[in-house]
Amino acid sequence: MRKVVSPRPSGHTPAHLLTSLADLLRTWLPEQRWFAGKGRRVTELSLLSVTELHPTCLHLLVRTGQTSSPSQPGDCYQLFLGVGDELPPRLAHARIGRASRGPLAGLTVYDALQEPRSADLLLERLRTAGTAGPLRFERDAKVSVPAGLTPRLLGAEQSNTSLVYGDAYVLKVFRRVQPGVNPDLEVPWALARQGCTRVPAPVAWFRTSQPQVATLGVLQPFLPDAADGWTLALEALTAGRDFADEAHELGRATAEVHLALAVAFAPGAPTGHGSRRLAAAMIERLDATSRSVPELLPYAAGLRGAFDELAALDSGRPVQRIHGDLHLGQVLRAGERWFVIDFEGEPARPIAERRRPQSPVRDVAGMLRSFDYAARSRHPWRPEWALRCRDAYCAGYAVQARWDPRAQPELLRAYETDRAVYEALYEARHRPDRLPVPMAAIARLAEHHPVQSGGPHTPVPSFHSAQGG
Repeated sequence: MRKVVSPRPSGHTPAHLLTSLADLLRTWLPEQRWFAGKGRRVTELSLLSVTELHPTCLHLLVRTGQTSSPSQPGDCYQLFLGVGDELPPRLAHARIGRASRGPLAGLTVYDALQEPRSADLLLERLRTAGTAGPLRFERDAKVSVPAGLTPRLLGAEQSNTSLVYGDAYVLKVFRRVQPGVNPDLEVPWALARQGCTRVPAPVAWFRTSQPQVATLGVLQPFLPDAADGWTLALEALTAGRDFADEAHELGRATAEVHLALAVAFAPGAPTGHGSRRLAAAMIERLDATSRSVPELLPYAAGLRGAFDELAALDSGRPVQRIHGDLHLGQVLRAGERWFVIDFEGEPARPIAERRRPQSPVRDVAGMLRSFDYAARSRHPWRPEWALRCRDAYCAGYAVQARWDPRAQPELLRAYETDRAVYEALYEARHRPDRLPVPMAAIARLAEHHPVQSGGPHTPVPSFHSAQGG
């Protein structure tokens, strides 16, 4: 850039800066993959905090609202905005626009996370710890992160943004921010203290104290030679290769993580009528989704049968902390070893809900559906491939955990059904051309084909809202 002007927050209130940014952000935000309000115009915009990280880079927490959804609370997003006279051609893709009024009038605004200088500065903040306004940068004192690591954006994410530094570390920046400690920091940190090596341990992180305490990003070791499970499964399908051995080892890895979680966090005490409350919540989600996705209506009664069977079970099912959004895109294989990543859970759900103890069968159900989804993603559809993967995964889980999730068919079916309902809603909103994938699962689950230990069962496609993020 040939000219730089510093828009110092100390000289301008957030409302003053918003005069320059509002029109630009209303257009730019809905175009981002991590923006939750797809298809709805941003009508309300406010700056919750503004921090100058360096003279041409501002850190913002922005709250958005949409009048088309007046009953929905606004979302808070984390932005890194660069400001300067003009952008070099290599950064043209990062351009947000040119401000026409306010304190930034005449200056170009861009996504600073795509600029190496700003990415370098962010790593330096994490390396040395300290504060910048309401932002606090912290690290594991036992780990020394070297300086000068070359940054690059990891392009596969949807709900967050990740920067890889020198193929040694990866920084996940949480775009949609909620109050509280993010599970993607809390859980890997606790597992590291337990000596669990299946999950990369956090080495640094940053958070904010305004307007409320919230986790903003986590730095962890990067596995440069690893491939995610989704990619590996599709490669196996394309080559006509079986994936059962890999699925068996993945089952063992999942159980190992679950066992470590049960030690790292106090298990949830069984409560009376727990199965009934869980079933009621699933029925509520089904009814709400049926109103938004009318294609579900012919199957609603059959799907509700899965939840009725769950409600009839004895209460007091064991619960604990789990992953919460487990599928093939959330696991990495390096050599012969599986690693589990992305403990954020479903970003659309409140953090308090994501931190709540749940049955580990929920994670198992998510992975089983993922095998089926992979099988349906290649033609011709190979249900026997998914069937072998599902059985091998459960068998591997049983070896490590000393109990087989297929021994709880009602609970497993209910979680798979609940996941399919979630998939249908997501696909209808974001990728309507792919709605037939979860609808195929909906049709089969509505016919009540329980999963039997070691026996045949109907494979159900799964869904990947974020491959690696």
